[in-house]
Amino acid sequence: MIALSVNVNKIALLRNSRGGPRPDLLDLARMALAAGAHGITVHPRPDQRHIRADDVPALAKLLRSEFPAAEFNIEGNPFAPANAGGYPGLEALVEATRPAQVTLVPDSDDQLTSDHGWDLPQQSDRVRPLVQRFHALGTRVSLFMDPDPAAIAAVPATGADRIELYTGPFAEAFARDGHAQGPASRDSHQTFIRAAQQAVALGLGVNAGHDLDLDNLVSLRSLPGLAEVSIGHALVADALELGWFGTVRRYLKVLNG
Repeated sequence: MIALSVNVNKIALLRNSRGGPRPDLLDLARMALAAGAHGITVHPRPDQRHIRADDVPALAKLLRSEFPAAEFNIEGNPFAPANAGGYPGLEALVEATRPAQVTLVPDSDDQLTSDHGWDLPQQSDRVRPLVQRFHALGTRVSLFMDPDPAAIAAVPATGADRIELYTGPFAEAFARDGHAQGPASRDSHQTFIRAAQQAVALGLGVNAGHDLDLDNLVSLRSLPGLAEVSIGHALVADALELGWFGTVRRYLKVLNG
């Protein structure tokens, strides 16, 4: 079974735009899990434009108390420093909440969204001690990676448990073709299949995320060894038409038939 982790960043963004408590982040996370989602993902950033630092322990408490089998996944750049605006840094958030998984992402403060993976082996020496510290906290570590064979080959030396394949390029190719059988879609799909095969051969778990939706997931769910996808933006957009509970159910159906 492929696990669905619902990214609730966009819910927090909508809440923050008005300044009040609605939509209620905890209620919608609870509904997603009640609908069958296997976990919740957040990606707190230093500017706290969506998920705020105080959301993270609140969500962790919800999962522990009401959905102990669900996984909490915290994404972020481990090198982004704490700031006076209330962001304590990724490592501090993980230490305080002990999520099932931390996904290390090399994004910068000025990026709208994550758009590239780690540059390995060039950054391996910086990443390796972080992986060790997160393991000491009892947290599985996933590295956000492009489908680049040389970079993926360097992941085991960091000690990471999984990779999360950055699927933005496949989503773009799929959108250009309009379907999975177009030349760009087929070529990109094969690239990601080879990347997943390589990761599995290296003993790594495989996650995937970015711009995945109900249409392109039909192809991406065939990636070898795919354990988990995290989806936020498209799922929230679909929920405007289909409803939150029904949308989560529909994604689960597409993922696992």
